[in-house]
Amino acid sequence: MSGPAAREAAPGPGRILVVDDTEMNRDLLARRLRALGHEVALAENGARALELLAGGGFDLVLLDIMMPEMDGFAVLERLRADRELSRIPVVMISAVDEIASVARCIELGAADYLPKPFNPVVLRARVAATLEKKRLEDRERLRALSFERELEIGRRIQRDFLPETLPRPDGWEIASMFQPARQVGGDFYDAFPTAEDAIALVVADVCDKGVGAALYMALFRTLLRSHAELHGAAAMAAPAARSVVALTNDYIARTHGRSNMFATVFFGLLDPATGELAWVNGGHEPPVLRRANGTLERLAPTGPAIGMLPDAAFEARGVRLESGDLLLAFTDGVTEERDASGAFFGEERLAALVREPFESAAALLARLEADVRRFRGETDPSDDVTVLAVLRAPKV
Repeated sequence: MSGPAAREAAPGPGRILVVDDTEMNRDLLARRLRALGHEVALAENGARALELLAGGGFDLVLLDIMMPEMDGFAVLERLRADRELSRIPVVMISAVDEIASVARCIELGAADYLPKPFNPVVLRARVAATLEKKRLEDRERLRALSFERELEIGRRIQRDFLPETLPRPDGWEIASMFQPARQVGGDFYDAFPTAEDAIALVVADVCDKGVGAALYMALFRTLLRSHAELHGAAAMAAPAARSVVALTNDYIARTHGRSNMFATVFFGLLDPATGELAWVNGGHEPPVLRRANGTLERLAPTGPAIGMLPDAAFEARGVRLESGDLLLAFTDGVTEERDASGAFFGEERLAALVREPFESAAALLARLEADVRRFRGETDPSDDVTVLAVLRAPKV
């Protein structure tokens, strides 16, 4: 680490700006501070102080309250309004009879005060304490920035696990929506052709949130994709779908069972030629199957969440998507999104939206995304929101 950030976090003497309109006070403070090993700069008024501070590099300001033209209050308010300068602690210089003014400065964000006449013991103690507190805050800030950078790297890597493009078989539209609640999360979706002649469809939600869920998200996604590419034949779709989910479940449960990590998963193998979909629902939110006439069906769980127990039983079922039918698979971040009052978005609201006419799968997801955002308002997202829509084109 190098540069100003490293110097701010390092132990040892600091660089201090003394602001006082009385030359004698400036000189006295400068001599005593330099004797303590600090680097000192001087400003005779508030305007000069702001000019010096704009150049950066100060660890502490000793600021007189009573000065002509721009007093200490005005300088302090300007510092606190600046994002960078607000991090510099300010110790107010005051006479003994100015305690009410000191209190106002503390309310404005001053770190401490130094009474006149200057006592060398008090000066040393308050400067040392304020600098140490700043250094601790600087270290915490640098640690937080480093963590944010790591999370941003993780977010980009996790984004790369999601499909860059979605399959476009003739007569079909596949669209997706993904809104992570944090930099990284446990939701994921996938859609890809298998080594045979099927399209694999995945929507999953790893338990928990944050970095741990993101790491397991990558593992679940990789296992499901690799098994599907090996076993996902449309001709044997039901046994293949069950095998993909079972193999993934057994590996997680046997190899990583001590971590108690699991995922709810909807996995399907679609034959684009016939519209037949073989699917397994491992403890996941039941996807919505919207028929062309507007009626809704749900694809209920056919087994537990995957990764909990080895040799868990999963049932594969089949359904046929006809022209104009839409499959909507989603995570619980959709229905469990909350508004400012704490109310849930809910399944009824989702069902009502899906029943409305739509021009395309992408248009439906755009409408759903806007509705979720509008419902949430200014509140922070409570969970990741992930949706995969599969539409068989209506007959013209």
